[in-house]
Amino acid sequence: AERHQGLDLGTCTNTCGFPVPVTCATRGVDLVQDGVVVLCPPDCSHWTGSVFGTGVYASISSVCGAAVHSGVLGPTGGHVRVHKLQGRHNYMSSYAHGLQSQPLHSWTASFKLTSSTTHRADGNIETTDLKLKLFVCFFVCFFVCLFVCFCADCQMDIAVVIDSSSNIGQRRFNLQKNFVTKLAAMLRVGPTGPHVGLIQASDSPRTEFLLTNYTQPKELLFAIREVAYLGGDTNTGKAIMHTAETFFTQENGGRRGHPRVMMVLVDGWPSDDLEQAAMLARESGINVFLVSVAKPAPEELATVRDKDFMKKAVCKDNGFFSYLIPTWFSTTKHVKPLAQRLCSLDSLLCSRTCYNSVNIGFLIDGSSSIGEGNFQLQLDFLAGIARNFDISDVGARIGAVQFTYEQRLEFGLFDHSNKEDAIAALRRVPYMSGGTATGAAISYTTQNLFRRTARGRNFLIVVTDGQSYDNVRGPALAAQQQGIIIYAVGVAWAPLEDLKAMSSEPKESHTFFTREFTGLAEFIPPLVRGICRDFTENN
Repeated sequence: AERHQGLDLGTCTNTCGFPVPVTCATRGVDLVQDGVVVLCPPDCSHWTGSVFGTGVYASISSVCGAAVHSGVLGPTGGHVRVHKLQGRHNYMSSYAHGLQSQPLHSWTASFKLTSSTTHRADGNIETTDLKLKLFVCFFVCFFVCLFVCFCADCQMDIAVVIDSSSNIGQRRFNLQKNFVTKLAAMLRVGPTGPHVGLIQASDSPRTEFLLTNYTQPKELLFAIREVAYLGGDTNTGKAIMHTAETFFTQENGGRRGHPRVMMVLVDGWPSDDLEQAAMLARESGINVFLVSVAKPAPEELATVRDKDFMKKAVCKDNGFFSYLIPTWFSTTKHVKPLAQRLCSLDSLLCSRTCYNSVNIGFLIDGSSSIGEGNFQLQLDFLAGIARNFDISDVGARIGAVQFTYEQRLEFGLFDHSNKEDAIAALRRVPYMSGGTATGAAISYTTQNLFRRTARGRNFLIVVTDGQSYDNVRGPALAAQQQGIIIYAVGVAWAPLEDLKAMSSEPKESHTFFTREFTGLAEFIPPLVRGICRDFTENN
């Protein structure tokens, strides 16, 4: 219940009279309703840096840590009732019950704690009809869940781009903020749920707050209301480009493996071109929704720079990613259907890109003719390709097989779940030395590396410096029939006819050759582009 950040937590607890389990990290601000009873785990006495005050605590304090500090709970945990209070100045620090609290100059809200057990006049603990409690609790929680469960699994990273141009004006800008506030409330933002950040589109884009700046509903809604109107041109393209380039990085709070969504609000029409920015967003795995409010009237179309701006801006022009609202004065009824679209995981077609979806197998030539130094250049080349992809447990994967007359699986596609470990494993591959049987190596790789069928997502890069002692055409054709796309990279004495026999169609774009191993690095950009082109065509 705690994942819904307060609505069901407070409502169900107060109605049912049952304590709600929380963690040592749960703060007073995380509890929406007054008088809620929580069940603290043991060993919260180490949360020294998260308790502010004495007796009365700032709402950013750990509830269970404050309960230990105040003496209401012991170190073994238990039930405690949380009473919300107004903010104040000068929260005093003190050492009590094995825990040192911290001072705080001022905060906007406070709480105090009491024991959750009440007694009757005869000294017995008060009880109520348990069956009635359970009956009421069921129905309250059922209807609460009806309200929030449609987005309970909406674990998206959402960038909201709002229109702050002179065209919208201050009054409609405020209506836009009210709409975004209602939408954010419907999404149920939280640490494990959706994260929302906001960017303003004007002459130049301005990031107001990042995805992880506000992960509690109250804080987020307050931050949206505080956004100031800018004025200027409606340079929506610049704002999309800025958001696609910088907003979803891990440094700025983007979460690995979470779908990326960009909702762009436009009053009327944009002043600049959207096509290039939208293309970058799609290639970056960002699902762009465009919400057009007060679209151009027929007599205004002559002044619109690009009449197809909506089609060009969205993830896919299929009607799902475009949303029309006739006026800012009638947005409330559009909040829920738009929230449902943003949270429709199966419909987010742009989430999967070549960079986070492909399986790449490296078939490494370990024959004696290469030598130790050139072998390391070969590994550098393959590591350079790998660096371009988002390798993770939910993203792209790489694996490697080395071959001479024999074959050795160096590591599988699922052995390393992050880029650093995968590339380190690739660089550690020890040189085998031996003959050259490329055909047998392709068959081995097909059977042992690409065990899972993923047509259009499996790629094999074969590197060799000489002629194979066995047939390569048959094994390569069998691999391609299983959906594996082959790129053949030849060095020095590798025959061009062997390379073309191995590579996928069209041969010209899947075959590479250089006289020296030092020339391999030049192939990295065209190989990466080719993989992405193949992925897009097949998916």
